[in-house]
Amino acid sequence: MGHSVVCLDNFSTGRRENLSHLSEISRFHIVEHDVRKPFLFDVDVIFNFASPASPPDYQADPVGTLMTNVLGAMNVLENARATGATVVQSSTSEVYGDPLHSPQRESYFGNVNPIGPRACYDEGKRSAETLFFDYHRTYGVKTKVARIFNTYGPRMRPDDGRVISNFVVQALLGKDLTIYGDGQQTRSFCYVDDLIEGFIRLSISDDKCIGPINLGNPGEFTVLELAEMVLSMTGSRSSIVHRAAAVDDPRQRRPDISQAMAELGWEPKVALREGLHRAIAYFDRRLGTSDLAMAGEAV
Repeated sequence: MGHSVVCLDNFSTGRRENLSHLSEISRFHIVEHDVRKPFLFDVDVIFNFASPASPPDYQADPVGTLMTNVLGAMNVLENARATGATVVQSSTSEVYGDPLHSPQRESYFGNVNPIGPRACYDEGKRSAETLFFDYHRTYGVKTKVARIFNTYGPRMRPDDGRVISNFVVQALLGKDLTIYGDGQQTRSFCYVDDLIEGFIRLSISDDKCIGPINLGNPGEFTVLELAEMVLSMTGSRSSIVHRAAAVDDPRQRRPDISQAMAELGWEPKVALREGLHRAIAYFDRRLGTSDLAMAGEAV
């Protein structure tokens, strides 16, 4: 298939919409397929992004989430084994669980509850990493593993369930911003363009660069700070309300990206306020709330 791009997914409506602008490109092919079932494409590089990623999504089908991560990883690895392709795995910072060390380095084994409501995703990604490294050691498959930290940007679903989309949509609609817990838990937010740049650099890196490697923005913010920033930038008069903390919700999340800087020459460029400006503008257009969005302070 040469330099064509194949997007393989069991599509939801939202993902179809996100890809609609690519439908006229002759080198882009969409194949609807359940990655939990074997497949075979003769390609040079495979990016495995298959899995629900927000807690409401993956907790809605925990068995399906676990199997997508484990069987999906095995099937992409078998495809790479048969064709000689390089396969790049999108792992997650959730492999660190509720970390006891910060910032999180790739050498940290994590603190994960293997039987909790988040385990289907956390342990699914951890198991997938095991498969990647075992296929590399056992069969010589060319593999690369990146651990994604919180990522955001345009084209997120309004009902995605992750904190930035939640806060922005709630603010634009004049609803209360909901914080689960005291709001002192921290997150590090990476703009999507920066993340994709990291994945591209990883995919073309030396074969010896296999990871795992953190991709994220080391800037650390409390959830409460994020909520206040969103209110300020949207000009919303919404209130902040607190609900009971989610089970096994990490108290701290911050990547050590020294390995990505050294091996890929990569670090994020987009600051949180700039990225939020773009995300708010997107949700404003999608929700039709232009009379409210961006009425706050300038960026």
